[in-house]
Formats: sequence, structure tokens, C-alpha cells
Amino acid sequence: MNRTLLSTIALAISLAAAPAAAADSAAAEKIERGRYLVTISLCNDCHTPLVLGPNGPEPDRTRRLSGHPEQLVMPEAPRLGDGPWVGAMAGTLTAWSGPWGVSFTANLTPDPETGLGKWSEADFVATLRSGRHLGRGREILPPMPWKFIGQMTDDDLSAVFAYLQSLPPIRNRVPDPIPPVAAH
Repeated sequence: MNRTLLSTIALAISLAAAPAAAADSAAAEKIERGRYLVTISLCNDCHTPLVLGPNGPEPDRTRRLSGHPEQLVMPEAPRLGDGPWVGAMAGTLTAWSGPWGVSFTANLTPDPETGLGKWSEADFVATLRSGRHLGRGREILPPMPWKFIGQMTDDDLSAVFAYLQSLPPIRNRVPDPIPPVAAH
């Protein structure tokens, strides 16, 4: 084969691959932006269980963003009485109680049965904008700061969703919220 033909073939291959490489680069940048936003928005602080390490509580990196551990069955929440205290939290930072009852942090990994694996980006955005599960279901309970996170731009929420979908799926069925106990 002559050099001109080889150069022409090489140029054709590189031109054909350019759009795919650009798309891959754009997707990687979007995921990285989402990772950054999840980090600065402190999502890991509640959605990643803590474990006791050599220096005290630390995030369990094997369960990053998987929510309240399903095997950790919580006892009845402490009764706090009349203020000024209005809430309590588990040592894992994944279960919270207060006047709203008991809430458990959600599994944000893309596991299809226990996480966000079957969610669309539109479901995710609707949840964070409305404060309702899938944008139309039960209320998102404290301490989830959905009113603040929901103020992110469409592009930022899209990047967060892309990042969460890029994580390894972790099967972890989080318990349903527990309604508040009626006052006696």
C-alpha cells in the first residue's frame, strides 16, 4: 500500500473516532462535575454509613452512598420531650428522629432494586425540586436538605445524577420511614 492511501485511511479512522472521543470526554467531565458537587454538598456525610476506625468514626468506603445499612435495625428512637432538643441521630449518621418520626438515608447507588438504578434523570430532578419521592410520592424527610439541593441548576442536577449512576451498585434495602409517635 502506498503512503498516501495509508494516510487517507488513518485520517478517516481518526475523523470517525473523534465524535465518540468527544462524547466520552464530555461524559467524563459531567461525571467529574457530579462527583465534585456530591462532595461539596456533603451527600457522603449522611448517605455513606460511618464505621469505627482507628481514629474514631469514618466513612465506610465499601458502602459509599448506599444509605442506612439494612442489617442495622434501630431500636425505638429516644424521646426528647419538649425542646430545645428536637432530634437525635444514629452513630452511623444514616438514621434520624424528630417530630417527623424516624427517617433513614436513601441508597443513592444505581442498584436497580434498592437504589436509583430504575430512576430516570427526570425522576431524580423532580424529587429534589418537589421534596417528594419520584416527584410525586411520600415527602422527603429531614434532615435531607432538598430545598437547598433542589436549587442547583438543571446542568448541576444532571451531573450529580450522572455521577451517582457511575457508581458501583450496592444492594442495600433501606427501611421505610417510621411515622411520629402520637403524643400521650
